[in-house]
Amino acid sequence: MTGAATWIAYVGPFRFPWGEPGSRRVLGLAQSMAAAGRDVVVVSGESGPTTPVTVSAASGAGTLRHVGAGERPPAGASMVSKAVQLVVRLGERTVRWLDEQPTRPECVVVYGGGAQYMARVGRWCRRNGVALVADVVEWYAPHQMPGGALGPPHLSAKLALRHHYPRCQGIIAISSLLERHYRARGCRVLLVPPTLDVFEVKPGGRAVTTQAGPLDVVYFGTPGRKDLLTPIIRATDAVSRSTPVILSVYGPSAEQVRDLVGGAHLPSSVRVPGRVPQQDVEDIVRNADFSVLVRPSERFTHAGFPTKFVESLACGTPVIANLTSDIGRYLQDGRQGFVCADHSSAELERVLRRAAMLPRPQQEEMREAARATAESSFDYRRYAQPVAGFLDSLRGRR
Repeated sequence: MTGAATWIAYVGPFRFPWGEPGSRRVLGLAQSMAAAGRDVVVVSGESGPTTPVTVSAASGAGTLRHVGAGERPPAGASMVSKAVQLVVRLGERTVRWLDEQPTRPECVVVYGGGAQYMARVGRWCRRNGVALVADVVEWYAPHQMPGGALGPPHLSAKLALRHHYPRCQGIIAISSLLERHYRARGCRVLLVPPTLDVFEVKPGGRAVTTQAGPLDVVYFGTPGRKDLLTPIIRATDAVSRSTPVILSVYGPSAEQVRDLVGGAHLPSSVRVPGRVPQQDVEDIVRNADFSVLVRPSERFTHAGFPTKFVESLACGTPVIANLTSDIGRYLQDGRQGFVCADHSSAELERVLRRAAMLPRPQQEEMREAARATAESSFDYRRYAQPVAGFLDSLRGRR
């Protein structure tokens, strides 16, 4: 499989590389490790490939490969079989894969999986003298998980966050809230926000003027558990009665959006193309005037960090958002987009009217600032040396 003298296993029951939002986090961080000269094998939850294959989206002195450990149940599996694999046996196949390697990795980085997965991988690392690092990107609220507060997924995630992650030799945190939390627990922590290959993203799009047609605003993602789509729709509808504006919603179906707003019909200013392939999202965002993202001010929204915010800036598309997580570090009102004071529809209405009146020169400046911020703050190369230094600091901390 892999016989490199020093290498890193980045493991978890996720899909890779574009199966779910979390895999974009894995890809960006793995690219930083490879750029710093590490040989990285991403061990995902899929059933294949059965031997590591090179991932083309890597640059630097190291290598980036991907293999599937088969942790995720097959699509046709029964409910009982899925429950046994995800609740009882999760992590067994990853550990088996690690045991099969001719050399032990320098460290194992874990993304997701919950308590059972962390317990198995943690035991393997302790037994083999391998450093264990947790890539922590969420602090889940009960309503985000199937079964609520007493459901197995929430209990597993809570146990991992509070017990297993602090026992790791290192923590890579996606937000300053998580960084502060684990530093207070005495953990060695590195803060790395969502990253991607910014220079592979082509910026562009059109600059809006009040005479150039309606303001083109885009939302993409999955509303309900984090994002608030209803106030965005209500604000768009209110603004559209006097100012041309179109909101395009990508991700949920029209029926799901109607259920969210509680009406039989959506406003004419709202379009719902539905789900599109991940590779099409970039073009959609690039050609919009603004992307929009609002979330409630809760611990779980401040602990995570929306990848869609990073993707929008990389496309050169300014963002309309309220300040959750660390967004305020990168979004200055009137520079990379507009800041909403809160997530109310009244505040969104005020900001949308302001965006619709933006003169062309200022719109172009805003697009340039958005892209510049992505290049300086979210490109994976920016974190290659900090990640390398962090991993070096873990030697001897088994």
